[in-house]
Amino acid sequence: QVQVVESGGGWVQPGGSLRLSCAISGGSLDSLIVGWFRQAPGKERERVGASSWAGKNTYYADSVKGRFTISRDNAKNTVYLGMNDLKPEETAVYFCGVSRLGSALAMSVQNVEYWGQGTQVTVSS
Repeated sequence: QVQVVESGGGWVQPGGSLRLSCAISGGSLDSLIVGWFRQAPGKERERVGASSWAGKNTYYADSVKGRFTISRDNAKNTVYLGMNDLKPEETAVYFCGVSRLGSALAMSVQNVEYWGQGTQVTVSS
């Protein structure tokens, strides 16, 4: 059973930076697809980016390209989402999602197998 735990959310001023963590346990980590998603109040959950565990392919939403980066620490079984130049409209609960099948390119809310509990990110002055 794969378990997913996010951490690192908080409050930041516009233009600021945060790094979220997604600790993953259980299963065969080498074959996992890991994605970051976010859900703002009153809106649907959307994909921010996704990466294969091996890190060969990483994809980002157009709105975050050049500002957000997905990275990993294999020794800690942890995937990170580095976020720079944050905007107030990016206030949301950020989720880590994991799938054993599929591809990072095709990862979506609908095909995530395991979700974390989410971590709140608030961008405000």
